[in-house]
Amino acid sequence: MTKILIVEDEETIRKFEKVNLEMEGFQVVEAASGEEGLEIARKENPDIVLLDVMLPGIDGFQVCRQLRSMEREIGIIMVTAKNQDIDKIEGLEAGSDDYISKPFNPRELTLRIKSLERRLNKNQELSDGKQIEVGKFKLDKASRKFYKDNVEIDLTPTEYSVMVLFLENQGEAISRDEILDAVWGEDFIGDSKIVDVNIRRLRTKIEADSSKPDYIKTVWGVGYIWES
Repeated sequence: MTKILIVEDEETIRKFEKVNLEMEGFQVVEAASGEEGLEIARKENPDIVLLDVMLPGIDGFQVCRQLRSMEREIGIIMVTAKNQDIDKIEGLEAGSDDYISKPFNPRELTLRIKSLERRLNKNQELSDGKQIEVGKFKLDKASRKFYKDNVEIDLTPTEYSVMVLFLENQGEAISRDEILDAVWGEDFIGDSKIVDVNIRRLRTKIEADSSKPDYIKTVWGVGYIWES
């Protein structure tokens, strides 16, 4: 059973989310602050964290970054009341896999969580013990780790899925829609801009100069291509 940690300071919202998710068959634990959320995450090992941005104490962006430093794969969905692109982008750049804006329909939340759940499960299924080595890079499917010049580069679950797609299709132009379908799923109902934000985040991690990429290159009018 997938375990979800809700980090939300407003009790009525937190309880509402908890009831709806439990009705969908998820196991749910909850926290009322960022500090409490990190403590519970360490103890409970949730599969997915539903993380509010506006929290007392440390905010959701800081919590997200600390969750990403943990030695395990966690899915993170940021929840924000601010329906602005800058907040969504900041959440993704902090390491979240997806975002959803308040107010949201409980059904939409369930769909987002199930989409991320499938992505996490797909990453586990890809762990077939094989390695992909391309130039300076190595992707170890057994451990789900990625290296450049034998130095590990930390990737989020979503970034890992994108890298598998690129390295298994190197030299081929892949459209944004194809990336979205392959990584987020054909039933993903979020914003397609999520592809570009993840590409930008990957470039900062693997390129010497992210503004002049050597590996993940833009194919204008199409999408992206991996060249090595």
